[in-house]
Order: sequence, then structure tokens, then C-alpha cells
Amino acid sequence: METKNIGVNNAIYDDYGNRWYTAQDDPVALLRAESVVKTKWTLDILDLLKNPHLRILDIGCGGGFLSNALARQGYKVTGVDLSKESLEVAKKYDITKSVKYIAADAFQLPFADESFDVVTAMDFLEHIEDPARAIKEFSRVIRPSGFFLFHTFNRNWLAGLIVIKMVEWFVRNTPPRMHILRLFIKPSELHTYCQNAGLNVRLMSGIRPIFSSLRWSSLFTGIVPLSLRFKLSRSLGLSYVGYAVKDR
Repeated sequence: METKNIGVNNAIYDDYGNRWYTAQDDPVALLRAESVVKTKWTLDILDLLKNPHLRILDIGCGGGFLSNALARQGYKVTGVDLSKESLEVAKKYDITKSVKYIAADAFQLPFADESFDVVTAMDFLEHIEDPARAIKEFSRVIRPSGFFLFHTFNRNWLAGLIVIKMVEWFVRNTPPRMHILRLFIKPSELHTYCQNAGLNVRLMSGIRPIFSSLRWSSLFTGIVPLSLRFKLSRSLGLSYVGYAVKDR
């Protein structure tokens, strides 16, 4: 049974090394596959700003999937994470050598007010105990009319079954407490957190696996198949992306 004194095991990311980009027998392979659709969605949203020189802060950047992809498009990107080991991997895979990677606490960002045009927080909010406070800090560093982009998981029994239990059952090297259901965030809650931080949510879209891309023969191998793909969905039932705009 989950209790409030049990937290997410965020230390697991310190040990991934090159496995961020190579492992198939670990949930990081799911994250990598899902990042394909999240990155495309992010680029489509950024196109709305019609500014090829956007200053972007990627919070909880991990191994750099999104940060490095944005840098390849010419954006000025800063990635922050508490895991120095993950940041070293992110730097290694930054072919542009332009991303500024900084070890920083998301609750106390080392940046001046209104320093960025865009802040992203993908697969981050469900890993902390006080997302409302973090979002207020994110808002502080976003310029007026700037964007906040996010991805997180919905808190319900279906997400608990698929995102937590099925991953534990079917992916070989799933570490304990990679996710905890009580930290998942309902869309209505995220709306409120953003609103209280001066951010107005404009869009939310669900993400789900494309089940036809899953090779059922690999289900009991412990391996995430290379064929696995994700897509946007109308349903926010499992996980969802979205963006909010800061008040002028």
C-alpha cells in the first residue's frame, strides 16, 4: 500500500549512463519511444511563437532527449537536472554542443525573473512532492506571454495499472518506486496549479501507445520492442501533454 512517506526513487537516473540511449530491457526504452511523439508535439507548439531564436529552459532534462532535439532545430536551450550523471550523458549526445546543462534544483532555479521564452517540464511533475510550488517557480522565469509546456500522468486506476503495474510486470529492469500513483496529477489539478501561478492552460492532449506497434510475442521477454510507437489521443486517461501561456 502506498503511503505519503514513500517517495519516488529518483536516484535511479544517476546510474543509467549510455543506457539512456541504448537500453531496451528497461523502462527508459519506453521513455525514449514516447519522446518521439512528445518532441514532435513540442516543436509544433513552438512554431506558434514564430521565433527561431527562442530561449528555452528544459527542467528535469535527464539524458537530454528533448533538450538536444530542440538544439538541433536552432533554439537556445538550457537543460537543468539534479542528476549530474544524467547531465554528463546529455552533454555527450548533444551533437550541436550548444546546450547549457546545469545541475539545479527546480524549486530554486538559478535564473533571473523572465529569463526564458519557454519552459518545458516533461515527465517531471510526477516525480516531486509539491508540483504547485514548482510551477510557480517555473512561471517566475517565463517572460510575459511566454509558454509553459508539460507532460505528466493522470491519477486514476487505469494509469496505475498500465503505467506502473504493467511496466513492473513486463519490463525486465524496472526499478522499485520508479512511479508512485499518489504523485500522478489529474488534469483539473494541473489547471489549478497553472492558474495559481499566472499561467493559463490553452491545450491538453493525451498520449497513448499504438498497440498495433507492440509485438505481443515480446510481451514476456522483458524487452521493450523497437517497433513500439506512441501517438496523441483525445483521451487524457493515461498521460497528457499540454501548454499554458503566462499572463502579460
